[in-house]
Amino acid sequence: MSTQTETRRVTAVDIAKRKGGEKVVSLTAYHAHTAGIVDRYVDFILVGDSLGMVMHGLETTLPVTLEMMILQGRAVMRGSKRALVVVDMPFGSYEEGPEQAFRNAAHVLKQTGAGAIKLEGGVHMAETVSFLVKRGIPVMGHVGLTPQAINTMGGFRVQGRGEEGQRIVEQDALAIANAGAFAIVLEGIVEPVARRITETLPVITIGIGASPACDGQILVLEDMLGLNDWVPKFVKKFGTLRDHIEEAVSGYAAEVRAGSFPATEHTYQPAPGPARKAANG
Repeated sequence: MSTQTETRRVTAVDIAKRKGGEKVVSLTAYHAHTAGIVDRYVDFILVGDSLGMVMHGLETTLPVTLEMMILQGRAVMRGSKRALVVVDMPFGSYEEGPEQAFRNAAHVLKQTGAGAIKLEGGVHMAETVSFLVKRGIPVMGHVGLTPQAINTMGGFRVQGRGEEGQRIVEQDALAIANAGAFAIVLEGIVEPVARRITETLPVITIGIGASPACDGQILVLEDMLGLNDWVPKFVKKFGTLRDHIEEAVSGYAAEVRAGSFPATEHTYQPAPGPARKAANG
């Protein structure tokens, strides 16, 4: 019998119980190797539809497909062992109605093994969130600046400004909380509004461009690592990965052109064998 204890994954229920406790840490990941690195430090990994912009160079998240999310969700599940994995539902995969959302969300969880899905929207999506939760699908909500709605928002604009803007964001968050979401991402919301939502709702809030008062925070991994030249105001670069990659690639290219790579230690030599007999032996 093995003496090793199997690592238990964090669940949506575990995250929900953290309200008012230790801050919840999260990052995005789309690959097995990055998932394996962040897995040791975060409570949940988001396989975000931001992969369309980060991995594929798309201008928005709108062209991302369900198949793309499933493919990267599988990779992140293989690379991680402990953190809860949450997979974004891409644009067009859930807005038609609760039944469509359930079919696609169930498909995502079956195909990836992830522990929850995330979907965008407020009051108008509350019925769908409730429908999913009642049928066994853990849902993370997402209100405020919702990237899938940029065409109707007029771009990536901060939400919650003015009395009407504040009212809309607060009603959206309340509706998703009441619908049974275990957590809500608050994105691009003016700080006092995000703080008030966090203080008044019993559900976990995850901030991204919101407030330090949120119950947790999330960033796009490539942004905080410094891989992208431009990042939003709310991003702090905790690394300079782009500089390190350029330095490594530049050094590699220079050595190849100079003929110094590969060196002897990077090549395979014949295995030593028995001495050959003299020709006239």
